[in-house]
Amino acid sequence: MRKFCPTLLFSFLAFVLNAFSQDTGIVLVEDGASHYQIVTSDEPAEEEYRAATELQLYLEKMSGAHLPVVRYSQKKDGPAIWAGHFGEGRNLEEHQIRIREQDGDLMISGGSPKSTLFAVYTFLEDILGCRFYGPDAEKVPQLSKLEIPKGLNYDYTPPVTTRTVHSRLFYDNPHFADKRKVTYEAFPTYVPDARVHTFHRFVPESLYFKEHPEYYALRDGRRIPTQLCLANPDVLQLVKDTVAALLEQYPEAKVISVSQDDNQQYCQCAACAAIDEREESPSGSMIEFVNEVAAAFPDKTISTLAYQYTRKAPLHLKPAGNVLITLCSIECDRSAPIAQNCREFSRDLIAWGEKTDKIRIWDYTTQFTNFLAPFPNLRTLQPNIQLFVENNAKWIFEQHSNQSSELFELRSYLTARLLWDPNANADALLKDFLEGYYEEAGTYIGKYIATVHDALEADPGFFLFLYGDPSQAFGSFLKPELLRQYDNWMDEAELAVADKPEVLERVKRARLSIDYAILEASRRQLSDDLSLVENGPDGQLRTPEQLGQRLKSFQKVTDQSGITYMNEMGYSVQEYVQAYESTLERAKQTNYAMNRPVTLLEKPKKYANEDPRVLTDAALGGSSFYANWLGFEGNDLEAVIDLEEVLEFSEVSSTFLQVVNHIVFFPESVSYSYSLDGKDFTLLGYVPNARPLERNSKINDIQDFSLDFNPVKGRYIKVKAKNLGKAPIWHHGAGLPAWIFVDEVMVR
Repeated sequence: MRKFCPTLLFSFLAFVLNAFSQDTGIVLVEDGASHYQIVTSDEPAEEEYRAATELQLYLEKMSGAHLPVVRYSQKKDGPAIWAGHFGEGRNLEEHQIRIREQDGDLMISGGSPKSTLFAVYTFLEDILGCRFYGPDAEKVPQLSKLEIPKGLNYDYTPPVTTRTVHSRLFYDNPHFADKRKVTYEAFPTYVPDARVHTFHRFVPESLYFKEHPEYYALRDGRRIPTQLCLANPDVLQLVKDTVAALLEQYPEAKVISVSQDDNQQYCQCAACAAIDEREESPSGSMIEFVNEVAAAFPDKTISTLAYQYTRKAPLHLKPAGNVLITLCSIECDRSAPIAQNCREFSRDLIAWGEKTDKIRIWDYTTQFTNFLAPFPNLRTLQPNIQLFVENNAKWIFEQHSNQSSELFELRSYLTARLLWDPNANADALLKDFLEGYYEEAGTYIGKYIATVHDALEADPGFFLFLYGDPSQAFGSFLKPELLRQYDNWMDEAELAVADKPEVLERVKRARLSIDYAILEASRRQLSDDLSLVENGPDGQLRTPEQLGQRLKSFQKVTDQSGITYMNEMGYSVQEYVQAYESTLERAKQTNYAMNRPVTLLEKPKKYANEDPRVLTDAALGGSSFYANWLGFEGNDLEAVIDLEEVLEFSEVSSTFLQVVNHIVFFPESVSYSYSLDGKDFTLLGYVPNARPLERNSKINDIQDFSLDFNPVKGRYIKVKAKNLGKAPIWHHGAGLPAWIFVDEVMVR
């Protein structure tokens, strides 16, 4: 027999118990029988009625007893469970829930129909011991006796009233979202066509730029269509007209976004600059503009961003009463809580909180350049949410990956629980999920989680970035000896649930991040057992069998789990696997340039420690510019490789990366020359860019620039790659210097 409390009583549950004991408890069901009925109001809202039927369903699953659901006017004599927004429930605040025993009856109510539904799920989960880990992962205890304490009196009002976790687990499964008390969509109540980054939608470049360049940002003496000129009255009228049309099209919508586009090329004309100087932040011109729009629509909420260049609050201006500030933490280091590692954001949060109580936090919880990479930030989730709540945030959007990412189900679950109760016992939540979702394997996955976080904390200088790469951590929490340990724990986890196919699938998904990290470590040739090649018995290079099997397993598990994307730029798992297979083939090829000295005639910047040997180190770059690529900002690549002896060769190639949204483009062309003395070079030929930059160019891409020719003899190879120069006028980085990123040069 089970008492009223579950195995783990989470800290948010603050029951007032009046001398409860086994003898004074209220028995709802015993031995499959019950005298109770579930009562709704005579005209229950849809969510109220669902609350009653969900209660009925789970009570029957737990005990075998089928309690009837009746309307108030149909209630029979006898004890009842009252489920609905009626009676004393009418006196509750909109988001408040109450669970109370009164004279043998159980009252489950909320200040709204949705809150009533949340109250029922709270009762089922945190009093009766049900667990809702995922859409297909629930634990329903089987009990011969369902009992609650006499005098039970629980009241709770969540401090965050709109809770969103950007996860397809919730968007694709609304009933599971209700169980976890989060929204079904990223932008509830917003105009669908105007949720974020709307300037280019309201004043499209294609319609206005040619005839009215003055509508757009002035930068370095010329107008570019990156942002709007917020001091232009015609722009204000165009935006108002578009907002009015959209609100008429979507009359049920309550919120519309009037917000900057996703770049930092804001207007610096005299009028805009004067406002920004007065307010000591570019948010000055933004808030002045948005307040004007908001004044025209007093019954609607106008959302705008405090993001990157507008993150700092204006000195004097305050947002209008119907303006919602969406404050974004995109720049922050995720290796520790924001209050500790991102103090400028904390300062801005406090400043906005002093100006308005309408703040929507846009926070980030995964690595967007590598969804499946280990990203040890779980310990920061709770203190960050607590920081937001302390500073007037009633609406929090946690931008998870939506697509599957590292420990996807755990991250989705834990974040949702903490949004509902920021002061819950996070360690208990984690332990409960590991034991319930992964069962016997949970111990080993828990060891990985604890160790990877401990290793990060032992490296206080590490910047855990949303746009980073696993390669940055190979000297830290992903060093080879740790990768081997993580891999061993995942082996043990699989063995522990080998006879449970459904749970084994969950463990294999959890393992993907370790497999991905090891694949990327092998790309870097970190050690003999973390390498792309090994010597075969015939003396030829071959792919290590274990590495080949790991890649096949990675592909199989992602395919079976419906995991399609590696990052937010649309780089697919299929493309990754194909590119990796190509990398394995390249690694086996003879390369006369391998480990040969390199002289750079143009200066690189920032990445790969600016080390020219990156071009010949046999470590082959991945899809992120952090992954062993040498970068050149605004200038060409020009490098000379010394083969250290005269050799005959007939092919030269080099590989380049493209990440369009980060102003990383393929070179216009690559030329190759050779020399015997390193002074006089003979041109071998040009390789044009086979995929020139266009508006619809693939965002994340890798291209080999290869040249075949009749055999020649030489010692020195010169590689020249022509940079595009600047981002084109239609790009969000218009006018900014373009990057080229180059990796391995191969000579055969």
